[in-house]
Amino acid sequence: MNFNVQQIADWIGAEIIGDPNQIIDHFSAIEEGSDRGISFLANPKYENFLYSTEASAVIVAKDIKLRKPIQTTLLKVEDPYRAFAQLLRAYEQAIKPEYHGVDSSSNIHESATIEASVYVGALAVIERDSKIGSGTQIHAQSFIGHNVTIGERCEIFPGVKIYSDTVIGDDVVIHANSVIGAPGFGFSPNENGSFDKIPQLGKVVIEDGVDIGSSCTIDRATFGETRISKGVKLDNQVHLAHNVFVGPNTVIAAQSGVAGSTKIGSQVMIGGQAGIVGHIEIGDGAKIQAQSGVTRKVKNNEKIQGTPAIDYNTYSKSYIHFKNLVSLEARVKELEQVSNKPSKK
Repeated sequence: MNFNVQQIADWIGAEIIGDPNQIIDHFSAIEEGSDRGISFLANPKYENFLYSTEASAVIVAKDIKLRKPIQTTLLKVEDPYRAFAQLLRAYEQAIKPEYHGVDSSSNIHESATIEASVYVGALAVIERDSKIGSGTQIHAQSFIGHNVTIGERCEIFPGVKIYSDTVIGDDVVIHANSVIGAPGFGFSPNENGSFDKIPQLGKVVIEDGVDIGSSCTIDRATFGETRISKGVKLDNQVHLAHNVFVGPNTVIAAQSGVAGSTKIGSQVMIGGQAGIVGHIEIGDGAKIQAQSGVTRKVKNNEKIQGTPAIDYNTYSKSYIHFKNLVSLEARVKELEQVSNKPSKK
């Protein structure tokens, strides 16, 4: 990275207060700013660092009111956090290596359809009747099963396994070691006390613009489909079981699990390590706090926490009491002892 402030301002639409020719060659947090670095200030609690930072430039809000002199160049924007993210994306594209062609060690079945602009990395496998759209990148050691459809401009990172019949839209990113379309967890008990496998004959459908973190697992449906709708973002190590439906623009944080046939609405936010039972509905706009155990239907825009999860405000009020249960118990016992003492006559 080696740009001047004016170039950066042009990328993010910023007003410059200071030196437009200042050279920037790295990013940093505002409290760790150093010469030739650029930071941002979005949270007011970090404002004090603006007056001491050694960063050469800081992205700030347009309406900021300075309380002290500063040494750094300011780039004023409507939303500093969004502008900084925009800058990171622009820089990522500028430094991203270009991949072209098909590695000679890859194994592509003769019946597969691969557009001319597709990249296929070393030791990748693409099985029969699969179709890969233009601009898509299949990185090293990935496996694409038979009759898989992958759209345009997707990026499949190393070690991803995509089982047969999976359908993936355009602009989808799947990070390393995720498994898409493995059989769902379907077994039925038999008279011997063991379990018989229930064939999982459905598929997984992933719509446009979905981003899937590393080591995620999305199971194929028993029949029908497991569907991940447009714009969904999954963190690392998320598990979605068979026949789960996830609505548009929902985000799910790391280590969360959703059991079979649960329907999750649009623009839902699910915190890390949340667990959701099967065959329930999560309404649009719901917010599920980290480590919650969800065992019931969640209404639209409802905010819940705890295990079993309850209304967020109720949980917060209850927590004040149950974190003090030990001392409360001691007080109750003390009061009982006082009340049980024989009265003096």
